Amino acid sequence: MTQTFTLITGADKGIGFETAKELGKKGHYIFLGSRDLARGKAAVQKLISMEIAAEVVQLDVTKHASLVDARTQILRKTAYLNILINNAGVAFDGHREPSDLPLQVIREDFEVNFFGNVDTTQVFLPLLRNAEWGKIINLSSDMGSLTLAADPHAPHYKASALGYQASKAAVNFATICFSKELAASGITVNSVNPGWTATEFGGRPKDAAKLPGMQDVSQGAARIVALASSGDQKTTGTFSDQSGELPW
Repeated sequence: MTQTFTLITGADKGIGFETAKELGKKGHYIFLGSRDLARGKAAVQKLISMEIAAEVVQLDVTKHASLVDARTQILRKTAYLNILINNAGVAFDGHREPSDLPLQVIREDFEVNFFGNVDTTQVFLPLLRNAEWGKIINLSSDMGSLTLAADPHAPHYKASALGYQASKAAVNFATICFSKELAASGITVNSVNPGWTATEFGGRPKDAAKLPGMQDVSQGAARIVALASSGDQKTTGTFSDQSGELPW
């Protein structure tokens, strides 16, 4: 088991693609998860042009059958998976106040960010268990921190994104629960806050100018890459970003 196999969901653009690129340069074999097969193929061709070993895996984290099919595809290549990066995420709230936010929008946030995360983790756990070591990295957000959300001095105190924020708080809880269950199995589970990054996330236009304080994608992916490439197999059940640990 000398090859490191890494699956990244939602990796055809943005932070997911940057993570795939950086880990691929470090020798990981990348399974690039993409809901849109054409976009996924185009992204993989970019990686291959950089001499990175990669293949596209079509998957939709909101559809269980899609995840099972993706697992079957990966099993044709390898019997184990070292790293699962639950990167796929959405934010549909549009900064609406909680009293005006339709329940359907909140459900859509949760379908991808939380239920999709948990289903993906459960489906791929058998492959992670087959490896000598494993890591699950969940993309969360400091906007999902209950402590920071209640702190008048925190930067996102006035943010209004009930569906997104609650779904990311739920992701953090999943991180805690899975980390306790898998503590003795050689699989670590951690949450990462990538930070405010210049991507298309949340409906931001692709050609929009980078705003003051926004990171570029390399900065957004930095903590994920650091965790995924570290030899540390003990740190688990944490929530962090580049500056260190964050409050739940």
